[in-house]
Amino acid sequence: MKAVIPVAGAGTKLRPLTYTQPKALIPIAGKTILSHIVDQLHEAGITEFIFIVGYLGEKIQDYVKQTYPHLTTHFVYQNERQGTGHAVELTKQLIGDEPIFVALGDTICEFDVKEIIDSPVSMIGVRKVDDPRDFGVATIDDDGFIEQLVEKPAIPKSNMALVGLYKINETAVLFECLHQLFVENITTRGEYNLTDALACMILKGTRFRSFKVANWFDCGKKESILETNATLLKKMGGHVPAADIYKDTIIIHPVSIAAGCTISNAIIGPHVAIGPNTTITQSIIRDSIIGGYTNLHEVVLDNSLIGSDASVKGLSRSLNIGDNTEIDFG
Repeated sequence: MKAVIPVAGAGTKLRPLTYTQPKALIPIAGKTILSHIVDQLHEAGITEFIFIVGYLGEKIQDYVKQTYPHLTTHFVYQNERQGTGHAVELTKQLIGDEPIFVALGDTICEFDVKEIIDSPVSMIGVRKVDDPRDFGVATIDDDGFIEQLVEKPAIPKSNMALVGLYKINETAVLFECLHQLFVENITTRGEYNLTDALACMILKGTRFRSFKVANWFDCGKKESILETNATLLKKMGGHVPAADIYKDTIIIHPVSIAAGCTISNAIIGPHVAIGPNTTITQSIIRDSIIGGYTNLHEVVLDNSLIGSDASVKGLSRSLNIGDNTEIDFG
C-alpha cells in the first residue's frame, strides 16, 4: 500500500512563519508535523510515500530525502491549488489501481494504523465536533458504514467530521469520480474536494466504514498548534539530550530540546519545544515553540511561536514571527 500525503497548502493562518517555512515542517513536541505522520504510517508497515507539494515544495522534498533515505518517496507538484481532490488526482500515474492511504499533511491523529490498513473494506476517519460546518461531514448507519458525505454543509445532518484520513481500496473508482468532478465542474467553495469524490464513490456502490480516532490534533493556527505541542509533550514526555550541559538553568518538564543547543541562566518549560543549535541566555520561556539556529537573550516568552534563524533580545512579549527575523526590543 502506498501512502499519499498532500502538503501543498500555503498555511496562511500561520503567517508570517509560513512565508519561509512550509506548515508541514513546523516542529511540534520535538518532531515536525510531517514526521509525526510519516513515522506513524511507516511503523505500521508502509514504505512507499507520495508527497503532493507546491508552496515551498523544495524544502519539503529536501527534508524528506535527508530524513527518510530508507523509504521509497515520490514528489508530485500541485502548481495550482485547486483542492484535495485535484491534489490526489495528480498521483494517478503513480498509483494505478493499488490501494492507498491518504493522510492530509496537517493532520496528527491517534489511531490504530495497522488495524485500518489491514481492514478488508475502505475506511474513513471521523471524530465528533461541536460545529461541523467547516469540515467534511459523514452520516453513519448503525453498523458504522457511511451513508452520505458532504463537504462543508451549511446545515449539517451529523456532527461527525472527517479528520483527513482515508484508506481506499477501490482506487479505480476513485479516479473515475475525480474525473467526473472535473468534467462536470463539481466544486465546493471553488475547489475540487476529495470529499465530493468519495461521495460519488458511495453513489457508485463503494462501501466505506468509519473509524473514530482517539485524538485529533489541530495544526492550523498559532493558538491550536501551541496547544497541540503541549498535549503531545505531556503524552510523549519530551526529550532533553543527556550530553548537553545547561549552565544555571532550570528545566520544568515536559520539554523537548534538540541537539546542539546552548542554554544558560534560564528557566525553560513547561511545554516548550526547542529546535537544534539554538542559543538561549538569561531568559524565561514557557508554552512556546522555538525554531533551530535561533538566538534568544534577556526575554520572557509565553505562548510564542518563533521561527528558525531568528534573533530576539530584550523584553516580555507574545510573538508569532517567521524565519530569518531579527528583533531587538532594547
